[in-house]
Amino acid sequence: MNWKNEGKYLLVIIAVFLGCFYLPVGAARFDNAVFEAFHLVKWYAREHVLLCLVPAFFIAGAIGVFISQASVMKYLGPAADKILAYGVAAVSGSVLAVCSCTILPLFAGIYKMGAGLGPAAAFLYSGPAINVLAIILTARILGPEMGLARALGAVIFSVVIGVLMAFFFRKEEQAKLAVRMALPPEEVKRPLWRTSLYFAVMIGILVFANWGRPQEATGIWAAVYAAKWWLTSGFAAALALMLVFWFDMRAWKVAAAAAPAAILAVFLPGQPLIAFTAGFIGLSILTATDPGEGGAWFSSSWTFAKQILPLLLVGVLVAGALLGRVGHEGLIPSEWVAKAVGGNSLLANLFAAFAGAFMYFATLTEVPILQGLMGSGMGKGPALALLLAGPALSLPSMLVINTVLGLRKTVVFIILVVVMATISGMLFGMFFG
Repeated sequence: MNWKNEGKYLLVIIAVFLGCFYLPVGAARFDNAVFEAFHLVKWYAREHVLLCLVPAFFIAGAIGVFISQASVMKYLGPAADKILAYGVAAVSGSVLAVCSCTILPLFAGIYKMGAGLGPAAAFLYSGPAINVLAIILTARILGPEMGLARALGAVIFSVVIGVLMAFFFRKEEQAKLAVRMALPPEEVKRPLWRTSLYFAVMIGILVFANWGRPQEATGIWAAVYAAKWWLTSGFAAALALMLVFWFDMRAWKVAAAAAPAAILAVFLPGQPLIAFTAGFIGLSILTATDPGEGGAWFSSSWTFAKQILPLLLVGVLVAGALLGRVGHEGLIPSEWVAKAVGGNSLLANLFAAFAGAFMYFATLTEVPILQGLMGSGMGKGPALALLLAGPALSLPSMLVINTVLGLRKTVVFIILVVVMATISGMLFGMFFG
């Protein structure tokens, strides 16, 4: 018997037993944290999985099937023009206005298709961080200087983090480039403008389905919100036409897949999520049973879903237990957080950046959270540090990034975000605190 290996098993068994033996069931804070974990994962499943992740999985799957590797390498690859590569990564990420979890399938898609680590990391950061609506909301509620600092910081961060990631792992990037360059060129099946419109339509569905209610009841943002489901339906109809005329799918099959969603939208206008869900169920069946490109599209999307969704749900569950929902507490008391981020010391900024990196923020929720923390004594520097680290990272996203990049790259990415957010917070606090 190998006592060294058996001893490890014994230690694990003892640790699990002691954990079960001393499990603090019955303690008010522990019991509440368990409920908070399930409340948060329930909310996440209702608000983000169907509206955000499912469209993102289909977009990520489409990247792997319909975008040629040569195109990704040309614009985002390790040998691409740096200004072009980082510009495309930052701009394309900012257009989406999604949370740190929704960007993950898209990031995984472009990275696996040959994007360089630097541009891919810039895209990963820019998607949640360079959110135009969130920056406007920040300026209105927390002050114009905070909104401007967040905007400038996020843009600079996305490029600097990408450049540093590429520099730190340049040897691996060179080896990756050599392998990619040895691959034979792929056949282009359709013009670039068709592929671009196809992705624009899917991004339109993702963006408008998740368009949040603005504070004002009038104005352009309110008008867009009022028409969000009409706009989503229009993009969905355009996608159906593209599948028929550009992807050679049978018209009657596309119509049959879309019919339940259209019927539900007419008879249940007050519950658009039901029709939206039916639409994606129809799209899944349509593509899964297609013998051509549609089948490959579904297979690629399903691969991303299997890889990412379980980790996200586990991460949200843990985050809920530790920190609770907005306005509720988990295992960590909120007064601890409020006390730790007062003033503008190095420790306060570091704690704010570190806590923000592990917390889960749904899109736009970070602003009211910060408003409450600043009302409890949080300094302006730590507030900016949390704004720059929080939306771009979360415990659930870290778990997924690790499966895509590996542990070393993930740890370096997290450290870069936390360190840069800390420094930015301290500088901001010195001038505006």
